[in-house]
Amino acid sequence: MTSHEEARYDDDRIGRSRVTESPELLAYYEELAEHQAGALWTVANEIEPWYPQPRSVPVLWRYADLRPLVRKALPLVKADDAGRRVVMLVNPGRRELSAAVGLLYTGLQIMGPGEAMTAHRHQAAALRFVHEGTGAWTIVDGQKLRVGPRDFAITPNNTWHEHGNEADDEPVIWQDGLDIPLVNTLDANFYEVHPELYQRPGPVANSSLLSYGGNLLPYGVEKWTRPYSPLLGWPWEPSYDALRRLARATEGSPYDGVVMEYTNPVTGGSVMPTMAAHLQLLRPGQATRAHRHTGSVVYTAAQGHGVSVVAGQRFEWQQGDVFVVPSWAWHEHANLDQGEDACLFSFNDFPVMHSLGLYREEAHPAHDGHQPATPS
Repeated sequence: MTSHEEARYDDDRIGRSRVTESPELLAYYEELAEHQAGALWTVANEIEPWYPQPRSVPVLWRYADLRPLVRKALPLVKADDAGRRVVMLVNPGRRELSAAVGLLYTGLQIMGPGEAMTAHRHQAAALRFVHEGTGAWTIVDGQKLRVGPRDFAITPNNTWHEHGNEADDEPVIWQDGLDIPLVNTLDANFYEVHPELYQRPGPVANSSLLSYGGNLLPYGVEKWTRPYSPLLGWPWEPSYDALRRLARATEGSPYDGVVMEYTNPVTGGSVMPTMAAHLQLLRPGQATRAHRHTGSVVYTAAQGHGVSVVAGQRFEWQQGDVFVVPSWAWHEHANLDQGEDACLFSFNDFPVMHSLGLYREEAHPAHDGHQPATPS
């Protein structure tokens, strides 16, 4: 639907509820309320909009501003006392859900040198993107995975997991992404502490990478049948190299540049049933065209310096910055560096949109493919 069509529907309200209230009708509403009932036509326009009306708004969080605040929490709060020492990023329109955008949560977690947290599991799925520090590790259902800066890792729902920092001289800061708002909205969340507090990891670290990280599937072993990826981590260097190799083979998307999805190597689908993750490259000086889609996205600048226009707001970003695109918001990206690539990591709820048959996408109708923009 174009902006012109949206305006026409808003003005005409064709086919919409237009009931005129009267004293008798108001008394009728009160009578219904006494029976925990109501009249659909009083809320029909709100719950059946012409097009998506997200409560979330575009936001950018600058890493340079948040980093000192995240580090400040290190001596103030013990990680196990807090459950996790995390500074969450909260959308002004979704404070009641502690969500960053739509039904997605994100936050910056810090772990001190030599620190290790106890194991737990929950119904919500989680992922990690490392911002800084070289000693980070996680154990997922007994598999220990070591991760470094700009590495991506997953903690599928209902898997036992714990985290820590093996370095003896520097903290780790990584970004958590979870579908907690979605799971809580569905009234389906559970939380459980490991009966032994800590897991007993297998004898080989990074075993999921060794088994599934080479673009070949193990043969002659038990077939993987779980609904999430058996590969738990994707290191930065081979991921970025794959992106650059793809850039030599294709022009990429006019809306996202050269973009690749982190995938389940067994199915080729998303890494988890409710969240997908992408890595995209913007060539030096490249500016994409604007589009919009159902589904919310959390972006993290992994490399370079650029700008994104989201629902008409201009957000200039550099490595470490986080910004969000609400569902059905026009958005486009540009690399402001004329000599180096820019890269964006992102995670989204597209698997939910596709599974429920709700995904829709369209290009901006402007002749040049760009939306008007104002400074944020």
